[in-house]
Amino acid sequence: MAASETTDTLEGQFLIAMPSMADSRFEHSVIYLCSHSDQGAMGLVVNQIARHLSLEELLVQLDIVNDDSAIRLPARVRDMNVHKGGPVEVERGFVLHSDDFTLNQSTLTIDNGICLTATLEILRAMATGTGPSNAMLALGYAGWAPGQLENEIVSNGWLTAPADPDILFDPDSESKWHRALASLGIDPAMLFSDAGHA
Repeated sequence: MAASETTDTLEGQFLIAMPSMADSRFEHSVIYLCSHSDQGAMGLVVNQIARHLSLEELLVQLDIVNDDSAIRLPARVRDMNVHKGGPVEVERGFVLHSDDFTLNQSTLTIDNGICLTATLEILRAMATGTGPSNAMLALGYAGWAPGQLENEIVSNGWLTAPADPDILFDPDSESKWHRALASLGIDPAMLFSDAGHA
């Protein structure tokens, strides 16, 4: 097999932004990689909240619920944050979720019991309480051309780590970057070259 055919995949892994990340859109971000091959990569930022929009508002905008029925949404759905998944196709929604819910021909099983579904049907199921037990919704995604992500990793833009579902689905997005680094045994303060400015 030629070297070009043996690309090691990072699919199902976390990408953790290094403090030196030059692109402000990804500063202190944790990305779950949904796909990675010699064709490129695609992932969702899992720790940036879209503060301008609640899931309840989004479900009303999409006519999945109306204002009257929104009050009856399951608490875990009503309280769920909408995340900024990345700068590409920001109007498109993606749901990362546990594998206890799948839709034929719409759900992509990624790794370690984590799936991706990008249809309105999963939002309808979540609104009625019949969706997955763990889920997070992101608008937009991060994408890389062939070889681009590998170059960014080699240039110290990203660390990689096994994706921990407890971090992925935790509603406390503020702590995900620190916790993802800690999963590698790294103290974030040790990554800063200028001590005292962490």
